[in-house]
Amino acid sequence: MRIALLSFLMLSAVLTSGAGIYAATGNSTYQTADGYGISAQR
Repeated sequence: MRIALLSFLMLSAVLTSGAGIYAATGNSTYQTADGYGISAQR
């Protein structure tokens, strides 16, 4: 039970931080870099 609770809390923390990062950078005007360091063209 304790492991399931900790797993759920960790998963929800990852999803929450991902949503926060998306909200901060998803609608911005600057170019972001992908995993290879290449800027995305808009």
